Amino acid sequence: MKDIIHKIKNTDWQHLTETMHENGYAIVSNLLSDEECEILKSDYDHSSLYRKTVVMARHRFGLGEYKYFDYPLPEIIQIIRTSIYPYLAPIANSWFKALHIDTQFPLDHQKFLQQCHTNGQQKATALILKYKEGGFNTLHQDLYGEVYFPIQIVLMLSEPDKDFTGGEFVLTQQIPRAQSKAIVLKPKKGDVLIFTTQFKPEKGTKGYYRVNMKHGISEVREGNRYALGIIFHDASN
Repeated sequence: MKDIIHKIKNTDWQHLTETMHENGYAIVSNLLSDEECEILKSDYDHSSLYRKTVVMARHRFGLGEYKYFDYPLPEIIQIIRTSIYPYLAPIANSWFKALHIDTQFPLDHQKFLQQCHTNGQQKATALILKYKEGGFNTLHQDLYGEVYFPIQIVLMLSEPDKDFTGGEFVLTQQIPRAQSKAIVLKPKKGDVLIFTTQFKPEKGTKGYYRVNMKHGISEVREGNRYALGIIFHDASN
């Protein structure tokens, strides 16, 4: 665990912040070791870790399955969630300030969770996702309640073009009065993809305006694709 904390601390957060401002997403390479990825994947079948299983086809979310962890979270997930949040909160605060949204996030994750709990949002939102051949995830946003954090992360637990083919991470930008832009990403096993939950500010000729974004997963052509999602707010249901 100390190695993960060290990697997070020594990430070039100034460069990452600039990338987030420009693109609404950024990738941190090799946060997790191959062994750590395999341990998280092996936990998929340990039902005692989870509070809820979602079969995506039943809700027209796509084709695949994901499971929400219950509290207390596994140590590795808890450490990543609480260690990365303080670096993302200033980005979120600058976005909200630019868009004149009257919300500022505390730099301590526990203090932010207290805001969630006061609003009746007390359920864990960290989740593990599994897609088999033919699996996909429709474009969506992970909000879960009135109190939400505008940035989230995904840790890739499988190796593209080795464990699976297809299954690219897709982001769309909906620019006002223009056609949507699609962005296709292929993070490697152990990488962390940091991205906006709902929107990012974009600077125009008259100041900043809001660019709405959604994310999803393209169809997996072969193999199994595992990923771990960490959302920083809790859910009301």
